[in-house]
Amino acid sequence: MTTRFGRRKFLAYGSATLGTAMLLKACGSAPTDSTGGEEDAPTAAADGDTIKVGILHSLSGTMAISETTVVDAEQLAIKEINANGGVLGKQIEAVLEDGASDWPTFAEKAEKLIDQDQVVTVFGCWTSASRKAVLPVFESKDHMLWYPVQYEGQECSKNIFYTGAAPNQQIEPAVDWLLENKGSDFFLVGSDYVFPRTANTIIKEQLKAKGGNTVGEDYLPLGNTEVTPIITKIKAALPEGGVIFNSLNGDSNVAFFKQLQGAGMTPDMYPVMSVSIAEEEVRQIGKEFLVGHYAAWNYFQTVETPENEQWVADFKAEYGDDRVTNDPMEAAYIMVYLWKQAVEAAGTTDLAAVREAAYGQEFAAPEGPVTMNPNHHISKTVRIGQVRDDGLFDIVSSTDGPVDPQPWNQYVPETQGFGCDWSDPAKGGKYEVEA
Repeated sequence: MTTRFGRRKFLAYGSATLGTAMLLKACGSAPTDSTGGEEDAPTAAADGDTIKVGILHSLSGTMAISETTVVDAEQLAIKEINANGGVLGKQIEAVLEDGASDWPTFAEKAEKLIDQDQVVTVFGCWTSASRKAVLPVFESKDHMLWYPVQYEGQECSKNIFYTGAAPNQQIEPAVDWLLENKGSDFFLVGSDYVFPRTANTIIKEQLKAKGGNTVGEDYLPLGNTEVTPIITKIKAALPEGGVIFNSLNGDSNVAFFKQLQGAGMTPDMYPVMSVSIAEEEVRQIGKEFLVGHYAAWNYFQTVETPENEQWVADFKAEYGDDRVTNDPMEAAYIMVYLWKQAVEAAGTTDLAAVREAAYGQEFAAPEGPVTMNPNHHISKTVRIGQVRDDGLFDIVSSTDGPVDPQPWNQYVPETQGFGCDWSDPAKGGKYEVEA
């Protein structure tokens, strides 16, 4: 890991194709730049000396603020694996595609990676809208996607492995903690797509079951920064203060937190619990706008484990001392290793064999031990963090150990009592659990 990237290179990478090419050329794992240019020629599938995988994230558009960082984590894992002999004796070659924060483009690029590049798996997506866009592609071609971001659940595809949190590993514990520590009146704000709307459906059912109140709910189109009407509605619904549960994504968060502070709505009266704001977003929005607010994740850079200490050191050595690590990056990093372990256990890259071998795979992750379940989600430790003066998080609450995932939500009436088990053909993606 001799190549290092400073902040200037990172920002250029996140905003332009030129930046992508700079990163690709600098990394030692020989990724293929399929966004254009002389590195387009596919080689891995032809020469048999490498195993070709796809990386599909937004390198441009409103989601680039978050997704470029998970690319860095995936590239680091691939570089480490290659430095230690690769997989099945072969080096991993990554083909990088830009979903451009545009969901049809994600679907188009997924087809390209599978059909043209013939990758053996894809690591990709951030928003649920992008995942929903590529889901039919992976299912129709019976292929494999590894998805690294917390999400709304209510899905359990045979063709996706989910390494971010299910709602019972992030959203639900966050609501419980807020009810216990910050009050019972909640205003829900989110971006207008499937994740925030489904997450808020779960939160409203949970509040109803536990004596809380939903006093308001509002949404912004993804990338929209006209947040003044939402700030006005929150002040009207919570004149004496209350909890704001935030599932905004992308650039909308920049305007939201700046205007919240500008309106005098401070964390002591209006604590915001976010589920898409982590260390990297704090750094890019500006820590001065977020100090004192909260986030729920499974991983923070401040987690005290030997594995995390090593990972943070390795990441900074690779990309620069001013960089930070966060939950989606960690989930992206460990999913590459879980895939590697599954391939080695299967002894092949055959998709069906790898899928079966993935069940039960364990990994000593920076967040603590994780295990892949037959429902294609991993057991994870749940944590609540508060933004502090240096832009990192004080961990104010943590479970004693990993929590098993529940893809089908148990607060929503339509999915109560259902489970998922792809290791049993009689159960599959959705079956009724015996009481």
